[in-house]
Amino acid sequence: MIIGYRRSSTAEQQAGFEAQAETLKKAGADKVFGEMVSSVSERVELDRALEFAREGDVFMCTSLSRLARSLPRMFEIVSLLDRKGVTLRILDMGLDTSSSTGRLTLNLIGSICQWEREVMLERQRIGIAKARTEKKYRGRKPVAVPNADAVRTLKAEGWGMTQIARRLGISRASVYRALESA
Repeated sequence: MIIGYRRSSTAEQQAGFEAQAETLKKAGADKVFGEMVSSVSERVELDRALEFAREGDVFMCTSLSRLARSLPRMFEIVSLLDRKGVTLRILDMGLDTSSSTGRLTLNLIGSICQWEREVMLERQRIGIAKARTEKKYRGRKPVAVPNADAVRTLKAEGWGMTQIARRLGISRASVYRALESA
């Protein structure tokens, strides 16, 4: 069986999310798992897809960045797939771990992707520091305070913290901060 996995970081990337599904289906995916979450968030659908995979299956994604953003996480996923006897295929690179060359290429590219991410984060830190010295940095938009009334209303109705967070599309920490701001 060919198992596809797709991911986008935000709902604003809906077109790309749908395009991934089409690409995976055209490449022969029998079942496609997908989610809209940051690569650093808990990825329930990825875990489900990895659990679903059986010996002899192919696990396929459109891009390495959709699968893992760090080298340790990539190695963790590849190791799990290897233990299960599942081949990894990354479409945009034409990469297939069923061969030693494919595994070598994956390791090299994974290292480059990790480096690229670290460089991007360093540039971001430099930009923020510069903006702070110029008094132009505002930080990210607050989430808790603008949602405080809705959080208190849902809490009064008996909703749990996780339910409130999901309903409002905010983190549990923001729910707690909103309740503290009362």
